[in-house]
Amino acid sequence: MFGDMMNMMGKLKEAQKKVEETKKRLDTVLVDEASSDDKLKVTLTANRSIKSIKIDDELLEDKEQLEDYLILTLNKAIEKATKINEAELAATAKEGMPNIPGMDMFK
Repeated sequence: MFGDMMNMMGKLKEAQKKVEETKKRLDTVLVDEASSDDKLKVTLTANRSIKSIKIDDELLEDKEQLEDYLILTLNKAIEKATKINEAELAATAKEGMPNIPGMDMFK
């Protein structure tokens, strides 16, 4: 039994390491989003860090319109990045979890 417990602990540490590696890799996965008319473009990492924002000069003339564009486009990009992030981390966690009876939450 003690050997089984040590084996599970080793597998848990290995799974934790893989999750951390996946988080680092997600910093290199870029998510692009643009407004429907391409006047605003944003790029985020899959960890939801903003990498770039490109704004058409026309939007600079109307502060309220620019704010609306930023909110809509950033929210769409964040939603996309979150889906990628959650899917990747869930797959990594599921792959690395030891088979513990009664702990089938990743199935």
